Amino acid sequence: MNVLTVQQAAKGYGDRILFRDITLGLNAGDKVGIIGINGTGKSTLLKIIAGIEEPDAGSVVMNRNTTIAYLPQNPEFEKGITLLQYVMDQSYEKEGEAKSILMRLGLPDYEMRTDILSGGQKKRAALAKILIHSADILVLDEPTNHIDNEMAKWLEEYLCKYRGVLVMVTHDRYFLDRVTNKIVEIDDQTLYTYETNYSGFLELKKQREDMEAASDRKRRSILRSELEWAKRGVRARGTKQQARLDRLEELKQQTPPEEEARIEISSAASRMGKKTIEISHIHKQYGDRVIIDDFSYILLKDERIGIIGPNGCGKTTLLQILNQRIKPDAGTIEIGETIRIGYFMQEAEGFDRKQRVIDYIRDTAEYITVPEGKISASKMLERFLFTPDMQYAPIEKLSGGEKRRLYLLKILMESPNVLILDEPTNDLDIATLTILEDYLDHFQGIVVTVSHDRYFLDRIVQRIFAFEGDGRIVQYEGGYTDYLAKRIKSVEAASPKVKKEKNYKKPRQQKLRFTFLEKKEYETIEDEIEKLELHLEELENQTLKASHDFIKLNELMEEKTKTEQELEYKMERWEYLNDLAEKIEAQK
Repeated sequence: MNVLTVQQAAKGYGDRILFRDITLGLNAGDKVGIIGINGTGKSTLLKIIAGIEEPDAGSVVMNRNTTIAYLPQNPEFEKGITLLQYVMDQSYEKEGEAKSILMRLGLPDYEMRTDILSGGQKKRAALAKILIHSADILVLDEPTNHIDNEMAKWLEEYLCKYRGVLVMVTHDRYFLDRVTNKIVEIDDQTLYTYETNYSGFLELKKQREDMEAASDRKRRSILRSELEWAKRGVRARGTKQQARLDRLEELKQQTPPEEEARIEISSAASRMGKKTIEISHIHKQYGDRVIIDDFSYILLKDERIGIIGPNGCGKTTLLQILNQRIKPDAGTIEIGETIRIGYFMQEAEGFDRKQRVIDYIRDTAEYITVPEGKISASKMLERFLFTPDMQYAPIEKLSGGEKRRLYLLKILMESPNVLILDEPTNDLDIATLTILEDYLDHFQGIVVTVSHDRYFLDRIVQRIFAFEGDGRIVQYEGGYTDYLAKRIKSVEAASPKVKKEKNYKKPRQQKLRFTFLEKKEYETIEDEIEKLELHLEELENQTLKASHDFIKLNELMEEKTKTEQELEYKMERWEYLNDLAEKIEAQK
Protein backbone atom coordinates (compact mmCIF):
# COMPACT_ATOMS: atom_id res chain seq x y z
CA MET A 1 0.00 0.00 0.00
CA ASN A 2 1.30 3.43 -0.97
CA VAL A 3 1.80 5.77 2.00
CA LEU A 4 3.48 8.83 0.43
CA THR A 5 4.58 9.87 -3.05
CA VAL A 6 6.94 12.62 -4.18
CA GLN A 7 5.77 13.46 -7.72
CA GLN A 8 7.96 15.10 -10.39
CA ALA A 9 9.70 17.26 -7.79
CA ALA A 10 12.43 19.79 -8.50
CA LYS A 11 14.54 21.79 -6.05
CA GLY A 12 17.39 24.25 -6.26
CA TYR A 13 18.93 27.21 -4.46
CA GLY A 14 19.75 30.21 -6.62
CA ASP A 15 21.43 28.96 -9.79
CA ARG A 16 22.32 25.59 -8.23
CA ILE A 17 19.87 22.81 -9.20
CA LEU A 18 19.88 19.84 -6.81
CA PHE A 19 17.41 17.62 -8.66
CA ARG A 20 14.62 17.92 -11.19
CA ASP A 21 11.56 15.89 -12.18
CA ILE A 22 12.12 13.15 -9.58
CA THR A 23 9.43 10.73 -8.37
CA LEU A 24 9.63 8.52 -5.30
CA GLY A 25 6.91 6.30 -3.87
CA LEU A 26 6.97 5.08 -0.26
CA ASN A 27 5.01 1.89 0.44
CA ALA A 28 4.13 0.12 3.69
CA GLY A 29 7.17 -1.79 4.97
CA ASP A 30 9.71 0.28 3.01
CA LYS A 31 13.02 0.96 4.73
CA VAL A 32 14.78 3.39 2.42
CA GLY A 33 18.39 4.55 2.44
CA ILE A 34 19.13 7.72 0.45
CA ILE A 35 22.70 8.03 -0.80
CA GLY A 36 24.70 10.38 -3.03
CA ILE A 37 27.66 12.73 -2.97
CA ASN A 38 27.45 15.62 -0.47
CA GLY A 39 25.61 18.57 -1.96
CA THR A 40 23.35 16.52 -4.27
CA GLY A 41 20.28 17.20 -2.12
CA LYS A 42 19.86 14.19 0.20
CA SER A 43 18.95 16.25 3.28
CA THR A 44 16.75 18.53 1.16
CA LEU A 45 14.79 15.52 -0.14
CA LEU A 46 14.27 14.36 3.48
CA LYS A 47 12.92 17.81 4.39
CA ILE A 48 10.53 17.70 1.42
CA ILE A 49 9.27 14.25 2.48
CA ALA A 50 8.88 15.47 6.09
CA GLY A 51 7.00 18.62 4.98
CA ILE A 52 9.71 20.97 6.31
CA GLU A 53 10.40 22.40 2.84
CA GLU A 54 8.34 22.68 -0.35
CA PRO A 55 9.66 21.57 -3.75
CA ASP A 56 10.09 24.31 -6.40
CA ALA A 57 7.99 22.16 -8.74
CA GLY A 58 5.98 18.98 -8.32
CA SER A 59 4.12 17.83 -5.23
CA VAL A 60 4.04 15.49 -2.23
CA VAL A 61 0.91 13.35 -1.87
CA MET A 62 0.32 11.61 1.48
CA ASN A 63 -2.41 9.37 2.87
CA ARG A 64 -4.80 11.00 5.32
CA ASN A 65 -3.93 10.79 9.02
CA THR A 66 -0.35 9.69 8.22
CA THR A 67 2.08 10.88 10.91
CA ILE A 68 5.73 11.77 10.23
CA ALA A 69 8.63 12.13 12.69
CA TYR A 70 11.74 13.97 11.45
CA LEU A 71 15.28 13.88 12.88
CA PRO A 72 17.38 16.80 11.51
CA GLN A 73 21.18 16.80 11.38
CA ASN A 74 21.33 19.58 13.98
CA PRO A 75 18.23 19.51 16.22
CA GLU A 76 17.18 22.64 18.13
CA PHE A 77 16.06 22.59 21.76
CA GLU A 78 13.72 24.58 23.95
CA LYS A 79 15.63 26.10 26.88
CA GLY A 80 14.91 25.58 30.56
CA ILE A 81 13.55 22.02 30.44
CA THR A 82 15.01 18.68 31.51
CA LEU A 83 16.10 15.94 29.17
CA LEU A 84 13.20 13.72 30.26
CA GLN A 85 10.64 16.52 29.77
CA TYR A 86 11.99 17.15 26.25
CA VAL A 87 11.87 13.49 25.27
CA MET A 88 8.42 12.71 26.75
CA ASP A 89 6.88 15.91 25.31
CA GLN A 90 3.80 15.76 27.60
CA SER A 91 3.33 11.98 27.02
CA TYR A 92 3.77 10.98 30.67
CA GLU A 93 2.49 7.44 30.13
CA LYS A 94 5.70 6.76 28.18
CA GLU A 95 8.07 7.67 31.02
CA GLY A 96 9.38 4.12 31.52
CA GLU A 97 10.05 3.66 27.80
CA ALA A 98 11.66 7.11 27.60
CA LYS A 99 14.08 6.31 30.41
CA SER A 100 14.93 2.93 28.90
CA ILE A 101 15.77 4.42 25.48
CA LEU A 102 17.73 7.32 27.02
CA MET A 103 19.76 4.77 28.99
CA ARG A 104 20.42 2.82 25.75
CA LEU A 105 21.62 6.01 24.06
CA GLY A 106 24.04 6.90 26.85
CA LEU A 107 21.90 9.61 28.52
CA PRO A 108 21.18 8.25 32.03
CA ASP A 109 20.91 11.69 33.71
CA TYR A 110 17.23 12.35 32.96
CA GLU A 111 17.17 15.61 34.93
CA MET A 112 20.02 17.21 32.96
CA ARG A 113 18.99 20.58 31.53
CA THR A 114 18.82 20.75 27.75
CA ASP A 115 20.72 24.06 27.83
CA ILE A 116 23.99 22.29 28.67
CA LEU A 117 23.76 19.32 26.27
CA SER A 118 26.67 18.88 23.85
CA GLY A 119 26.04 18.57 20.11
CA GLY A 120 26.28 14.76 20.27
CA GLN A 121 23.96 14.57 23.31
CA LYS A 122 21.40 16.77 21.53
CA LYS A 123 21.40 14.45 18.51
CA ARG A 124 20.89 11.37 20.70
CA ALA A 125 18.16 13.08 22.75
CA ALA A 126 16.32 14.08 19.56
CA LEU A 127 16.65 10.49 18.30
CA ALA A 128 15.22 9.16 21.59
CA LYS A 129 12.24 11.52 21.30
CA ILE A 130 11.45 10.33 17.78
CA LEU A 131 11.73 6.65 18.66
CA ILE A 132 9.41 7.02 21.67
CA HIS A 133 6.62 8.88 19.86
CA SER A 134 5.80 6.28 17.23
CA ALA A 135 4.94 7.67 13.78
CA ASP A 136 3.88 6.07 10.49
CA ILE A 137 6.98 7.42 8.74
CA LEU A 138 10.38 7.98 10.37
CA VAL A 139 12.59 10.45 8.46
CA LEU A 140 16.14 10.34 9.88
CA ASP A 141 19.08 12.51 8.78
CA GLU A 142 22.35 10.83 9.82
CA PRO A 143 20.94 8.90 12.83
CA THR A 144 24.26 7.08 13.40
CA ASN A 145 26.28 10.26 13.96
CA HIS A 146 27.41 10.78 17.59
CA ILE A 147 26.51 7.27 18.74
CA ASP A 148 29.10 4.66 19.70
CA ASN A 149 29.41 1.16 18.24
CA GLU A 150 27.18 -0.52 20.84
CA MET A 151 24.47 2.11 20.40
CA ALA A 152 24.66 1.70 16.60
CA LYS A 153 24.12 -2.05 16.98
CA TRP A 154 21.13 -1.49 19.29
CA LEU A 155 19.61 1.13 16.93
CA GLU A 156 20.13 -1.23 13.99
CA GLU A 157 18.15 -3.97 15.76
CA TYR A 158 15.46 -1.49 16.85
CA LEU A 159 14.87 -0.17 13.32
CA CYS A 160 14.90 -3.69 11.83
CA LYS A 161 11.86 -4.45 14.06
CA TYR A 162 10.16 -1.09 13.38
CA ARG A 163 6.87 -1.67 11.53
CA GLY A 164 6.39 1.72 9.90
CA VAL A 165 8.08 3.31 6.88
CA LEU A 166 11.70 4.39 7.39
CA VAL A 167 13.56 6.92 5.21
CA MET A 168 17.10 7.86 6.20
CA VAL A 169 20.37 9.35 5.08
CA THR A 170 23.40 7.61 6.57
CA HIS A 171 26.98 6.87 5.54
CA ASP A 172 27.13 3.74 7.74
CA ARG A 173 27.38 0.96 5.15
CA TYR A 174 26.85 -1.93 7.60
CA PHE A 175 23.78 -0.09 8.88
CA LEU A 176 22.44 0.42 5.33
CA ASP A 177 23.09 -3.22 4.49
CA ARG A 178 21.27 -4.63 7.51
CA VAL A 179 18.35 -2.22 7.89
CA THR A 180 17.24 -1.11 4.41
CA ASN A 181 15.29 -2.92 1.70
CA LYS A 182 15.35 -0.04 -0.80
CA ILE A 183 18.20 2.26 -1.86
CA VAL A 184 17.55 5.61 -3.52
CA GLU A 185 20.54 7.32 -5.17
CA ILE A 186 20.64 10.99 -6.19
CA ASP A 187 23.11 11.34 -9.05
CA ASP A 188 23.42 14.18 -11.57
CA GLN A 189 20.05 15.71 -10.56
CA THR A 190 18.31 12.37 -11.18
CA LEU A 191 16.83 9.77 -8.82
CA TYR A 192 17.60 6.05 -9.21
CA THR A 193 15.66 3.51 -7.13
CA TYR A 194 16.93 0.02 -6.30
CA GLU A 195 14.65 -2.50 -4.52
CA THR A 196 17.43 -4.00 -2.43
CA ASN A 197 19.85 -3.30 0.43
CA TYR A 198 23.27 -1.64 0.07
CA SER A 199 25.15 -4.75 -1.14
CA GLY A 200 22.48 -5.41 -3.76
CA PHE A 201 22.59 -1.74 -4.78
CA LEU A 202 26.32 -1.96 -5.55
CA GLU A 203 25.69 -4.90 -7.90
CA LEU A 204 22.64 -3.34 -9.60
CA LYS A 205 24.36 0.02 -10.03
CA LYS A 206 27.29 -1.66 -11.76
CA GLN A 207 24.86 -3.45 -14.09
CA ARG A 208 23.14 -0.13 -14.90
CA GLU A 209 26.45 1.61 -15.61
CA ASP A 210 27.63 -1.34 -17.75
CA MET A 211 24.39 -1.20 -19.77
CA GLU A 212 24.72 2.56 -20.25
CA ALA A 213 28.35 2.12 -21.34
CA ALA A 214 27.35 -0.69 -23.79
CA SER A 215 24.56 1.49 -25.25
CA ASP A 216 27.02 4.36 -25.69
CA ARG A 217 29.56 2.07 -27.40
CA LYS A 218 26.83 0.92 -29.81
CA ARG A 219 25.78 4.55 -30.45
CA ARG A 220 29.37 5.55 -31.25
CA SER A 221 29.81 2.52 -33.54
CA ILE A 222 26.65 3.43 -35.51
CA LEU A 223 27.72 7.08 -35.57
CA ARG A 224 31.10 6.12 -37.11
CA SER A 225 29.45 4.10 -39.91
CA GLU A 226 26.90 6.86 -40.59
CA LEU A 227 29.66 9.45 -40.75
CA GLU A 228 31.61 7.29 -43.22
CA TRP A 229 28.47 6.98 -45.35
CA ALA A 230 27.94 10.76 -45.25
CA LYS A 231 31.59 11.44 -46.18
CA ARG A 232 31.33 9.26 -49.27
CA GLY A 233 29.33 12.10 -50.79
CA VAL A 234 26.02 10.29 -51.33
CA ARG A 235 23.53 12.95 -52.27
CA ALA A 236 20.48 12.97 -50.04
CA ARG A 237 17.86 13.14 -52.81
CA GLY A 238 15.50 10.33 -51.76
CA THR A 239 13.50 9.96 -48.56
CA LYS A 240 15.70 7.10 -47.47
CA GLN A 241 18.88 9.16 -47.71
CA GLN A 242 17.31 12.18 -45.98
CA ALA A 243 16.04 9.96 -43.15
CA ARG A 244 19.52 8.57 -42.77
CA LEU A 245 21.01 12.05 -42.50
CA ASP A 246 18.37 12.96 -39.90
CA ARG A 247 19.33 9.84 -37.95
CA LEU A 248 23.01 10.86 -38.13
CA GLU A 249 22.18 14.30 -36.70
CA GLU A 250 20.15 12.68 -33.93
CA LEU A 251 23.04 10.37 -32.99
CA LYS A 252 25.41 13.34 -32.86
CA GLN A 253 23.05 15.20 -30.52
CA GLN A 254 22.78 12.31 -28.03
CA THR A 255 24.93 12.83 -24.93
CA PRO A 256 26.98 9.91 -23.60
CA PRO A 257 26.32 8.75 -20.01
CA GLU A 258 28.27 10.85 -17.52
CA GLU A 259 30.94 9.02 -15.63
CA GLU A 260 30.37 9.18 -11.90
CA ALA A 261 32.43 11.94 -10.34
CA ARG A 262 35.09 10.36 -8.17
CA ILE A 263 37.39 11.85 -5.60
CA GLU A 264 41.03 11.17 -6.35
CA ILE A 265 43.65 11.81 -3.69
CA SER A 266 47.35 11.21 -4.10
CA SER A 267 49.29 10.41 -0.96
CA ALA A 268 51.45 13.33 0.08
CA ALA A 269 53.02 12.35 3.38
CA SER A 270 56.27 13.93 4.59
CA ARG A 271 59.34 11.78 5.26
CA MET A 272 59.39 10.13 8.68
CA GLY A 273 62.51 9.47 10.74
CA LYS A 274 63.19 6.56 13.10
CA LYS A 275 61.50 8.05 16.13
CA THR A 276 57.71 8.28 15.93
CA ILE A 277 55.45 8.86 18.98
CA GLU A 278 56.25 7.16 22.30
CA ILE A 279 53.60 7.07 25.02
CA SER A 280 54.90 6.18 28.47
CA HIS A 281 52.68 5.45 31.52
CA ILE A 282 50.23 8.28 30.88
CA HIS A 283 47.43 8.96 33.35
CA LYS A 284 44.53 11.38 32.99
CA GLN A 285 41.52 12.06 35.17
CA TYR A 286 38.89 14.76 35.66
CA GLY A 287 37.99 15.14 39.31
CA ASP A 288 37.74 11.61 40.67
CA ARG A 289 36.92 10.11 37.30
CA VAL A 290 39.89 8.23 35.81
CA ILE A 291 39.90 8.50 32.00
CA ILE A 292 43.26 6.89 31.17
CA ASP A 293 45.27 4.86 33.63
CA ASP A 294 48.92 3.87 33.10
CA PHE A 295 48.82 3.55 29.29
CA SER A 296 52.03 2.97 27.33
CA TYR A 297 52.60 2.35 23.61
CA ILE A 298 55.08 3.11 20.83
CA LEU A 299 53.46 3.91 17.48
CA LEU A 300 55.10 1.98 14.64
CA LYS A 301 55.69 3.26 11.12
CA ASP A 302 52.69 2.82 8.80
CA GLU A 303 50.57 1.51 11.69
CA ARG A 304 46.76 1.70 11.52
CA ILE A 305 45.03 1.96 14.92
CA GLY A 306 41.31 2.24 15.71
CA ILE A 307 40.12 3.55 19.08
CA ILE A 308 36.67 2.56 20.33
CA GLY A 309 34.58 2.83 23.48
CA PRO A 310 31.32 4.30 24.78
CA ASN A 311 30.62 8.01 24.41
CA GLY A 312 32.41 10.11 27.02
CA CYS A 313 34.95 7.41 27.93
CA GLY A 314 37.99 9.49 26.87
CA LYS A 315 38.68 8.63 23.21
CA THR A 316 38.98 12.27 22.09
CA THR A 317 41.04 13.03 25.21
CA LEU A 318 43.58 10.39 24.14
CA LEU A 319 43.78 11.91 20.65
CA GLN A 320 44.33 15.37 22.11
CA ILE A 321 47.11 14.04 24.35
CA LEU A 322 48.75 12.44 21.28
CA ASN A 323 48.49 15.78 19.49
CA GLN A 324 49.79 17.64 22.59
CA ARG A 325 46.68 19.80 22.82
CA ILE A 326 46.24 18.71 26.43
CA LYS A 327 48.78 17.30 28.88
CA PRO A 328 48.48 14.03 30.83
CA ASP A 329 48.41 14.29 34.63
CA ALA A 330 51.29 11.80 34.75
CA GLY A 331 53.53 10.05 32.23
CA THR A 332 55.15 11.39 29.08
CA ILE A 333 54.60 11.75 25.32
CA GLU A 334 57.74 11.95 23.17
CA ILE A 335 57.36 12.97 19.51
CA GLY A 336 60.10 12.50 16.91
CA GLU A 337 61.57 15.58 15.21
CA THR A 338 60.34 14.56 11.74
CA ILE A 339 56.76 13.87 12.85
CA ARG A 340 54.12 16.10 11.27
CA ILE A 341 50.64 15.52 12.68
CA GLY A 342 47.45 16.21 10.76
CA TYR A 343 44.55 16.40 13.23
CA PHE A 344 41.03 16.01 11.81
CA MET A 345 38.65 17.03 14.60
CA GLN A 346 34.99 16.17 15.10
CA GLU A 347 34.13 19.85 14.78
CA ALA A 348 36.11 21.79 12.19
CA GLU A 349 37.76 24.93 13.50
CA GLY A 350 35.64 27.94 12.52
CA PHE A 351 35.31 28.76 8.84
CA ASP A 352 35.28 32.33 7.59
CA ARG A 353 31.88 32.07 5.87
CA LYS A 354 32.73 34.83 3.38
CA GLN A 355 36.13 33.37 2.42
CA ARG A 356 36.37 31.77 -1.02
CA VAL A 357 36.83 28.00 -1.08
CA ILE A 358 40.12 28.19 -3.00
CA ASP A 359 41.58 30.79 -0.61
CA TYR A 360 40.79 28.52 2.36
CA ILE A 361 42.99 25.82 0.79
CA ARG A 362 45.66 28.24 -0.45
CA ASP A 363 46.09 29.49 3.12
CA THR A 364 47.51 26.02 3.84
CA ALA A 365 49.49 25.44 0.62
CA GLU A 366 49.55 26.75 -2.96
CA TYR A 367 50.98 23.43 -4.16
CA ILE A 368 51.31 19.93 -2.78
CA THR A 369 54.00 17.43 -3.80
CA VAL A 370 52.70 13.96 -4.71
CA PRO A 371 54.36 10.98 -6.45
CA GLU A 372 53.40 12.32 -9.91
CA GLY A 373 54.79 15.80 -9.18
CA LYS A 374 53.41 19.10 -7.90
CA ILE A 375 49.66 19.69 -7.87
CA SER A 376 48.06 23.10 -7.34
CA ALA A 377 45.42 23.85 -4.74
CA SER A 378 42.89 24.33 -7.54
CA LYS A 379 43.66 20.92 -9.05
CA MET A 380 43.38 19.23 -5.66
CA LEU A 381 40.01 20.92 -5.17
CA GLU A 382 38.87 19.53 -8.52
CA ARG A 383 39.93 16.05 -7.39
CA PHE A 384 37.77 16.65 -4.33
CA LEU A 385 34.77 17.39 -6.59
CA PHE A 386 34.87 21.16 -6.17
CA THR A 387 34.16 22.57 -9.64
CA PRO A 388 35.81 25.85 -10.73
CA ASP A 389 32.53 27.68 -9.97
CA MET A 390 32.42 26.21 -6.46
CA GLN A 391 36.08 27.08 -5.84
CA TYR A 392 35.47 30.79 -6.30
CA ALA A 393 32.23 30.81 -4.30
CA PRO A 394 32.16 31.71 -0.57
CA ILE A 395 32.27 28.82 1.92
CA GLU A 396 28.78 29.74 3.17
CA LYS A 397 27.37 28.39 -0.12
CA LEU A 398 28.57 24.85 0.69
CA SER A 399 26.45 22.14 2.30
CA GLY A 400 27.46 20.68 5.69
CA GLY A 401 28.97 17.61 4.03
CA GLU A 402 30.88 19.71 1.48
CA LYS A 403 32.39 21.80 4.30
CA ARG A 404 33.47 18.56 5.99
CA ARG A 405 35.09 17.40 2.75
CA LEU A 406 36.85 20.79 2.36
CA TYR A 407 38.18 20.56 5.93
CA LEU A 408 39.52 17.05 5.22
CA LEU A 409 41.35 18.34 2.13
CA LYS A 410 42.90 21.15 4.18
CA ILE A 411 44.34 18.58 6.64
CA LEU A 412 45.76 16.47 3.79
CA MET A 413 47.26 19.57 2.11
CA GLU A 414 49.46 19.95 5.21
CA SER A 415 51.38 16.80 4.05
CA PRO A 416 51.30 15.09 7.47
CA ASN A 417 53.00 11.76 8.13
CA VAL A 418 50.74 11.02 11.12
CA LEU A 419 46.99 11.34 10.64
CA ILE A 420 44.87 11.60 13.80
CA LEU A 421 41.23 11.32 12.78
CA ASP A 422 38.41 11.99 15.26
CA GLU A 423 35.16 10.57 13.80
CA PRO A 424 36.20 11.18 10.18
CA THR A 425 33.09 9.46 8.82
CA ASN A 426 30.61 11.96 10.31
CA ASP A 427 28.81 13.86 7.52
CA LEU A 428 31.04 12.48 4.75
CA ASP A 429 29.21 10.81 1.86
CA ILE A 430 29.95 7.20 0.91
CA ALA A 431 31.83 8.21 -2.26
CA THR A 432 34.20 10.39 -0.21
CA LEU A 433 34.64 7.64 2.39
CA THR A 434 35.47 5.04 -0.27
CA ILE A 435 38.22 7.18 -1.76
CA LEU A 436 39.49 8.28 1.67
CA GLU A 437 39.84 4.58 2.52
CA ASP A 438 41.77 4.05 -0.71
CA TYR A 439 43.97 7.05 0.15
CA LEU A 440 44.71 5.63 3.61
CA ASP A 441 45.65 2.30 1.97
CA HIS A 442 48.48 4.12 0.16
CA PHE A 443 49.29 6.68 2.86
CA GLN A 444 52.94 6.33 3.93
CA GLY A 445 52.55 7.18 7.55
CA ILE A 446 50.69 6.39 10.78
CA VAL A 447 46.89 6.53 11.07
CA VAL A 448 45.11 6.73 14.45
CA THR A 449 41.34 7.02 14.24
CA VAL A 450 38.37 7.21 16.57
CA SER A 451 35.29 5.99 14.72
CA HIS A 452 31.88 4.47 15.37
CA ASP A 453 31.72 3.35 11.71
CA ARG A 454 32.23 -0.41 11.92
CA TYR A 455 32.77 -0.79 8.17
CA PHE A 456 35.44 1.94 8.17
CA LEU A 457 37.28 0.28 11.07
CA ASP A 458 37.17 -3.14 9.40
CA ARG A 459 38.41 -1.61 6.16
CA ILE A 460 41.28 0.46 7.60
CA VAL A 461 42.71 -0.61 10.95
CA GLN A 462 45.01 -3.47 11.94
CA ARG A 463 44.70 -2.98 15.71
CA ILE A 464 41.94 -1.87 18.10
CA PHE A 465 42.42 -0.02 21.38
CA ALA A 466 39.21 -0.43 23.41
CA PHE A 467 38.31 1.66 26.47
CA GLU A 468 36.95 -0.91 28.92
CA GLY A 469 36.25 1.13 32.06
CA ASP A 470 38.30 2.48 34.98
CA GLY A 471 40.83 4.00 32.58
CA ARG A 472 41.82 0.63 31.11
CA ILE A 473 42.73 0.59 27.40
CA VAL A 474 42.89 -2.98 26.06
CA GLN A 475 44.61 -3.92 22.79
CA TYR A 476 43.02 -6.28 20.22
CA GLU A 477 44.54 -7.41 16.91
CA GLY A 478 42.50 -6.96 13.71
CA GLY A 479 39.53 -4.77 12.78
CA TYR A 480 36.22 -4.17 14.54
CA THR A 481 34.66 -7.52 13.59
CA ASP A 482 37.74 -9.34 14.91
CA TYR A 483 37.52 -7.32 18.16
CA LEU A 484 33.82 -8.15 18.54
CA ALA A 485 34.41 -11.89 18.05
CA LYS A 486 37.18 -11.88 20.67
CA ARG A 487 35.04 -9.90 23.14
CA ILE A 488 32.13 -12.34 22.73
CA LYS A 489 34.49 -15.28 23.33
CA SER A 490 35.96 -13.68 26.45
CA VAL A 491 32.47 -12.93 27.85
CA GLU A 492 31.36 -16.51 27.13
CA ALA A 493 34.52 -17.87 28.77
CA ALA A 494 33.87 -15.79 31.88
CA SER A 495 30.19 -16.86 32.12
CA PRO A 496 29.35 -20.01 34.11
CA LYS A 497 28.57 -22.92 31.80
CA VAL A 498 25.21 -24.58 32.23
CA LYS A 499 25.02 -28.25 31.35
CA LYS A 500 22.23 -28.80 28.84
CA GLU A 501 19.97 -31.77 29.40
CA LYS A 502 19.01 -33.82 26.40
CA ASN A 503 15.32 -33.71 25.64
CA TYR A 504 14.05 -35.99 22.91
CA LYS A 505 10.41 -34.95 23.27
CA LYS A 506 8.98 -32.68 20.63
CA PRO A 507 8.38 -29.30 22.30
CA ARG A 508 4.75 -28.24 22.56
CA GLN A 509 3.62 -24.72 21.75
CA GLN A 510 2.92 -23.21 25.17
CA LYS A 511 1.13 -20.03 26.02
CA LEU A 512 3.26 -17.21 27.30
CA ARG A 513 2.76 -16.42 30.99
CA PHE A 514 4.51 -14.85 33.95
CA THR A 515 6.19 -17.10 36.48
CA PHE A 516 5.23 -16.39 40.08
CA LEU A 517 8.49 -14.47 40.66
CA GLU A 518 8.19 -12.52 37.39
CA LYS A 519 4.63 -11.46 38.26
CA LYS A 520 5.78 -10.27 41.66
CA GLU A 521 8.76 -8.47 40.11
CA TYR A 522 6.55 -6.81 37.47
CA GLU A 523 4.24 -5.44 40.17
CA THR A 524 7.08 -3.80 42.13
CA ILE A 525 9.77 -2.94 39.56
CA GLU A 526 8.58 0.59 38.77
CA ASP A 527 8.67 1.51 42.46
CA GLU A 528 12.17 0.03 42.74
CA ILE A 529 13.34 2.07 39.72
CA GLU A 530 11.93 5.24 41.27
CA LYS A 531 13.72 4.53 44.58
CA LEU A 532 17.02 3.95 42.76
CA GLU A 533 16.62 7.22 40.83
CA LEU A 534 15.91 9.14 44.05
CA HIS A 535 18.91 7.47 45.72
CA LEU A 536 21.09 8.41 42.75
CA GLU A 537 19.93 12.04 43.03
CA GLU A 538 20.70 12.00 46.77
CA LEU A 539 24.20 10.61 46.09
CA GLU A 540 24.79 13.41 43.56
CA ASN A 541 23.95 16.02 46.22
CA GLN A 542 26.16 14.32 48.82
CA THR A 543 29.03 14.18 46.29
CA LEU A 544 28.87 17.95 45.81
CA LYS A 545 28.93 18.52 49.59
CA ALA A 546 31.84 16.12 50.12
CA SER A 547 34.10 17.61 47.44
CA HIS A 548 36.89 18.30 49.98
CA ASP A 549 36.65 14.98 51.85
CA PHE A 550 38.55 12.57 49.57
CA ILE A 551 37.78 9.38 51.58
CA LYS A 552 34.04 10.16 51.81
CA LEU A 553 33.99 11.22 48.15
CA ASN A 554 35.59 7.96 47.06
CA GLU A 555 32.98 5.95 49.03
CA LEU A 556 30.14 7.96 47.49
CA MET A 557 31.50 7.51 43.94
CA GLU A 558 31.73 3.73 44.45
CA GLU A 559 28.15 3.60 45.74
CA LYS A 560 27.00 5.83 42.86
CA THR A 561 28.59 3.46 40.29
CA LYS A 562 26.90 0.43 41.89
CA THR A 563 23.55 2.25 41.97
CA GLU A 564 23.85 3.24 38.29
CA GLN A 565 24.63 -0.38 37.36
CA GLU A 566 21.66 -1.64 39.39
CA LEU A 567 19.40 0.98 37.78
CA GLU A 568 20.54 -0.05 34.30
CA TYR A 569 19.80 -3.72 35.15
CA LYS A 570 16.33 -2.82 36.49
CA MET A 571 15.55 -0.78 33.37
CA GLU A 572 16.47 -3.75 31.15
CA ARG A 573 14.30 -6.06 33.34
CA TRP A 574 11.42 -3.56 33.13
CA GLU A 575 11.72 -3.53 29.33
CA TYR A 576 11.67 -7.35 29.19
CA LEU A 577 8.73 -7.71 31.63
CA ASN A 578 6.76 -4.94 29.90
CA ASP A 579 7.20 -6.65 26.49
CA LEU A 580 6.15 -9.98 28.02
CA ALA A 581 3.06 -8.38 29.58
CA GLU A 582 2.03 -6.95 26.20
CA LYS A 583 2.46 -10.35 24.50
CA ILE A 584 0.43 -12.10 27.24
CA GLU A 585 -2.32 -9.50 26.82
CA ALA A 586 -2.28 -10.04 23.03
CA GLN A 587 -2.86 -13.80 23.52
CA LYS A 588 -6.15 -13.23 25.37
